Amino acid sequence: MAERVHPINVDAPPPPPPLSTAKNSGDALQPPITYKMGTKKVSQRLICSVATESLAKQVDEPKMDTPKEIFLKDYKQPDYFFDTVDLKFSLGEEKTIVCSEIAVYPRVEDCSAPLVLDGVDLKLISIKINVKELEQKNTSLEGLYKTSGNLCTQCEAEGFRKITFYQDRPDVMAKYTSRIEADKSLYPVLLSNGNLIEQGDLEGGKHYTLWEDPFKKPCYLFALVAGQLESRDDTFITRSGRKVSLRIWTPAQDLPKTDHAMYSLKAAMKWDEDIFNSKFVLASPETATDADYAAILSAIGHEYFHNWTGNRVTCRDWFQLSLKEGLTIFRDQEFSSDMGSRTVKRIADVSKLRTYQFPQDAGPMAHPVRPHSYIKGAEVVRMYKTLLGSEGFRKGMDLYFERHDGQAVTCEDFLAAMRDANGADFSNFLLWYSQAGTPRLKVASSYNAEARTYSLKFSQEVPATPGQPGKEPMFIPVAIGLLDSSGKDLPLSSVYHDGNLESVTCNGQPVHTTVLRVTKKEEEFVFNDVPERPVPSILRGYSAPVRLESDLTGADLFVLLANDSDEFNRWESGQVLTRKLMLSLVSDFQQNKPLVLNPQFVHGLKTILSDPNLDKEFIAKTLTLPGEGEIMDMMEVADPDAVHAVRTFITKQLAFELKQEFLETVKNNRSSEQYEFNHSNMARRSLKNVSLAYLGSLEDAEITDLALHEYRTAKNLTEQFAALVALDQNPGKTRDDVLADFYSKWQHVFLVVNKWFALQAMSDVPRNVEHVRKLLNHPAFDMRNPNKVYSLIGGFCGSPVNFHAKDGSGYKFLGEMVVQLDKLNPQVASRMVSAFSRWKRFDETRQNLAKAQLEMILSANVLSENVYEIASKSLAA
Repeated sequence: MAERVHPINVDAPPPPPPLSTAKNSGDALQPPITYKMGTKKVSQRLICSVATESLAKQVDEPKMDTPKEIFLKDYKQPDYFFDTVDLKFSLGEEKTIVCSEIAVYPRVEDCSAPLVLDGVDLKLISIKINVKELEQKNTSLEGLYKTSGNLCTQCEAEGFRKITFYQDRPDVMAKYTSRIEADKSLYPVLLSNGNLIEQGDLEGGKHYTLWEDPFKKPCYLFALVAGQLESRDDTFITRSGRKVSLRIWTPAQDLPKTDHAMYSLKAAMKWDEDIFNSKFVLASPETATDADYAAILSAIGHEYFHNWTGNRVTCRDWFQLSLKEGLTIFRDQEFSSDMGSRTVKRIADVSKLRTYQFPQDAGPMAHPVRPHSYIKGAEVVRMYKTLLGSEGFRKGMDLYFERHDGQAVTCEDFLAAMRDANGADFSNFLLWYSQAGTPRLKVASSYNAEARTYSLKFSQEVPATPGQPGKEPMFIPVAIGLLDSSGKDLPLSSVYHDGNLESVTCNGQPVHTTVLRVTKKEEEFVFNDVPERPVPSILRGYSAPVRLESDLTGADLFVLLANDSDEFNRWESGQVLTRKLMLSLVSDFQQNKPLVLNPQFVHGLKTILSDPNLDKEFIAKTLTLPGEGEIMDMMEVADPDAVHAVRTFITKQLAFELKQEFLETVKNNRSSEQYEFNHSNMARRSLKNVSLAYLGSLEDAEITDLALHEYRTAKNLTEQFAALVALDQNPGKTRDDVLADFYSKWQHVFLVVNKWFALQAMSDVPRNVEHVRKLLNHPAFDMRNPNKVYSLIGGFCGSPVNFHAKDGSGYKFLGEMVVQLDKLNPQVASRMVSAFSRWKRFDETRQNLAKAQLEMILSANVLSENVYEIASKSLAA
């Protein structure tokens, strides 16, 4: 049976070429091939044949060039389109020869524009147009790269030009055929896009495969893998009864770890048929946690869903990247929600948005959703669904695929499909794609008992960001419900807005949740026939990515925490209460007042912990305190020491006052059964592990013995690592011994070792920077490995109290690491230097120390453009 290969790239796609700057001049750019038509007018297909040979890359000292800005307004359609691409690869250990035959046709008749083909680091063997050989002298592209003995390609964003000369841009789509030849003993498996059409043996111990992809695609989606691989095979029966062959290829030693990856792929295919009708693949319970399993499910689903939202319908230019990625992230979020708990998944996604996107929105690196804000791009897609409902959103998706299958499109095309399929008004919705920053939405409420009306007045503001000082009001969908004094939803029938009484019923029946469309700077909505002053549940399901400020009282928040039918807002009300409590205690700490925990707050959490009707993972999320970074982000001047002291105080106080409840929770959620990845078991482990973490904050011999017992008897990595986390909180011999034991047990599993590095790096133990410096010399650490860098150096930046140490030791450490990393991997270095981007949020002493490190980085003799851009913008903020 012919097999269809959908290459799955398990990492997040690399960023596109800089859209405000030129590529790093250290990339050894090569002049493109330019075939000038002269006076000849082209009105029919041309056949362009190119043969190239890979070159050993020349390592030159990178030089700083003046940045070249690229703007969306400068986009021009290509003068030529490609119909088909036939590729032939002769793979070798020393060099690879690639021959391509491209069917080219002009966009308009009588085209005289030159045909320009991009290429980098390629030795040109020959080039022909309609069999006529042309003279060219261009030489200089990394072809295929070798990793762990296998040959692979990475073409997103502009990597295909490192394989052959081509119009390397996403709006040039063609059908690909790939013939791959190689030594059979070295590369027994030869894979590429599409269907396997032919295979066989050749002379001299070689063999070949021929692959054909029947669908047009941009070149950044081309993939080739060759090497010593084995496959896990399975089948999937479509709704139409068609039998689809599935294969996941991996090195032989990793084959047992691909069972969950195959489960995830089949689950994604079934979900996609049911819904649309149309670091991340290897796991075992011993070496992967629940979070790893969930990430694999999401990653496999994400890459499979790209078949339509990204591959069949792709982005016209790199400014549209947030469309294909945002839409696909939204789809994998929905998939993961349906496979587990929708509320818990929504909480996790919103937490990620607030932790990573909102701080960036408020800093010098703020940028709009377009070009490449993936997480926020998914939130924009979600707003379409919130506004149109599930049925309307589905209609919009159907029209989008019907109109644009096989095309390269824009964010405007997606909006047009949603609008036209539903006859909807999205007047200023595109501002979500063009305005940077996080909108602030303020809500003031009032109740008129005599008139039985309830008014909500909204005012919105989008803060100024670099390059965008003045902002227009956004289109903000606000999902809302009203609760009575007993905590039950009030029925909603109509709302008075903008001079009109608008019905909000569904099929003539009142609803409990409706969506208000806030599109102006100030706006008022009035609900009629409201029998008592209600408690509003605002922004249900987190219906828009905004910062909400309301006049809800503490009593209102406790009502929502106890009763809200919208579970996300039930969690959110608890988070709002906790944030207010923490900010109040931070103020007390700064004024040297004694810290006292509100008994009502403790009672509320105790009630939730003991509620047998609540989802256990939801309880675990509700018990988890807001992070220190989130609280600092709400302060006028961030104070890492005060916030850390307060969060530590609350953690220990809750552990002390709810000790028995936490002990019972740990005991009642043990299991001796074999590991299963499903929601009920994940939820059980999650609640048990959160409870154990609270208990671990107590310096108590009984608790230490309990944690050691859990560590030694754990039957899966999720629970063993959770016990290690609990023990890691208290410095001493026990902690050191268990950390050493854990490393000894897992030293040959690099993914687990990365967790071990990260745990120690994120530790809040005083002056932990000294220990992290020692770990740089650990035999398992490699500065050239990005994941190890993110675990150790990135992990250290995740401990605010140590990274922002008042003596500057954390800043000095990161500054030194950025300069070293920039010589090895500028992309990784640029992610690390981003930790300095909000240095002006802190006190004067810290500002001076952070500024000195930014200046030191910028003074380096050789600096990549990636790091230069972020460091210079941060310094100038």
